[in-house]
Amino acid sequence: MDKKKIKRIEGRLDFYTRLRDKLYAAYEALVEGGAQSYVIDDRELTRLDIGDLWSQIEECEEKIEELEALLAGASARKAVAVVPRDR
Repeated sequence: MDKKKIKRIEGRLDFYTRLRDKLYAAYEALVEGGAQSYVIDDRELTRLDIGDLWSQIEECEEKIEELEALLAGASARKAVAVVPRDR
């Protein structure tokens, strides 16, 4: 892998890691009851957004795993096999 591509991947990894950390902080503040709302950049979240917030955290973690796999030289996608069965 060339250095430019590695730099791009590292930049994206840094972005998603910082985003995940912000999402975790918002989730913890809302779940622990210390806040009725939480602001990330220009977006205000309330307790009603907890489900959506958790989905975004999971998406960030999946993206981070893919990027870390790319940096390690592995495939970014996991292979999944489907085995058909007769009933």
